[in-house]
Amino acid sequence: MNFENSYAALPKAFYATVSPNEVPAPALLAWNQELALELGLAASGYDEAQLASVFSGSVAVEGSQPISMAYAGHQFGYFVPQLGDGRAALLGEIVTDAGNRFDIQLKGSGRTPFSRGGDGKSWLGPVLREYILSEAMHHLGVPTTRALAAVGTGETVYRESPLPGAVFTRVAASHLRVGTFEYFAEQNDVESLRTLADYAIARHYPEVADEKSPYVGFFRRVAERQAELIAHWMSIGFIHGVMNTDNTTISGETIDYGPAAYMDEFRYDKVFSSIDTHGRYAYANQPAIAQWNLARLAVTLLAIGAEKDELEAVLASFPDRYGAHYLALMGPKLGLYDVQETDSGIIAEWLKYLDDNGLDYTLSFRELASRVDAIDDSRFGPFETKWRQRTADQGKTPAEISAFMNSVNPLFIPRNHRVEQAIAEAVEGDLTVFNDMNTALAKPYAEQPDLSDYAKAPRVRERVTRTFCGT
Repeated sequence: MNFENSYAALPKAFYATVSPNEVPAPALLAWNQELALELGLAASGYDEAQLASVFSGSVAVEGSQPISMAYAGHQFGYFVPQLGDGRAALLGEIVTDAGNRFDIQLKGSGRTPFSRGGDGKSWLGPVLREYILSEAMHHLGVPTTRALAAVGTGETVYRESPLPGAVFTRVAASHLRVGTFEYFAEQNDVESLRTLADYAIARHYPEVADEKSPYVGFFRRVAERQAELIAHWMSIGFIHGVMNTDNTTISGETIDYGPAAYMDEFRYDKVFSSIDTHGRYAYANQPAIAQWNLARLAVTLLAIGAEKDELEAVLASFPDRYGAHYLALMGPKLGLYDVQETDSGIIAEWLKYLDDNGLDYTLSFRELASRVDAIDDSRFGPFETKWRQRTADQGKTPAEISAFMNSVNPLFIPRNHRVEQAIAEAVEGDLTVFNDMNTALAKPYAEQPDLSDYAKAPRVRERVTRTFCGT
């Protein structure tokens, strides 16, 4: 697999060396051939049994140096000085023919020095959930970690009840987090903090290395990536659920799909995570939380010479950065080719209508697209008349506007009730729903008559209102 191990070449304070557990009966449940091609792994010559052995952690791959990364984090606003990979092993990094570097990490591969009393294992549910949600996010065009493989282990994992074990293979531009910086800052380890910042710059933002204030330039680019990422989440009705600083990546990728979910009926204050009892990470709070998390990163950079005033200026500009990305994404969803600042009003009015009436977020955009040339406002009230007047000013035909909207508004999202169904049936040995969902979600904007049931909103009794952390 031609592994490189640049993170393992850093000082020992950055990680712990680990050995993934051998499992009794590895079985390949899912293999992402598209991603394997991108990574250059498709020609590895492994058969399914060999892939299962490798990506369960049972067979060591030549050139890999499995490590678990150290990091800290603010969890629900409270600082925890040591977290780290408690059930994950970074096998190494692959550099593609295009020169892009990706981490290959096993999740659920056994205990590490950071397990804090946990068993280091994963049961099947979180593995399939992350596979479905991360790949759906990718096909929606949102920066995300990705799913390479899901492997059953043949073990029983004990949670509230005995459950089948599994291992997930996550691919990421890196696993550097705000919490990684916090880990060294808390220890006043300035040398390691500077080493980490220089590593992050070299890996993700090499263009800032020669700037007058490279650490401020680095912070500016991380903030820009986060502004764009959160705007994407908000535009598709995605709620992360655990926006802790250890789940805030330096690369700007979505990471950790434990209690994450996509909204069905629209609510500004929607919360899915079972542990978010005060709504800290509710849908509407996500932009402000991202700014709060960035402030925690800024504090760590002060120790290595970044100017406070410059960092504060970047932080202060975050709402405008986010707002610009959000407007650029939401305008086309309403059929606006020439998005103006004043369109923020019509976007807000649309969302208020959805919120007031509890309408399905995803399907309402598709339904609105079908009403460009309607002659009444019987579906979406006075908003519809105002919206139709706005879109008519663009010199586009109704058919063009409708097609434009449908090209940016998905028909298929990973509906929570379907994800739960896929997991429940997989526990019984049936992967049909899991496979069908992945097929549908690979083409989220296209009509797929044979899979149309996966586009439907849940009935009231089918709604999933709480989701749980994978651990």
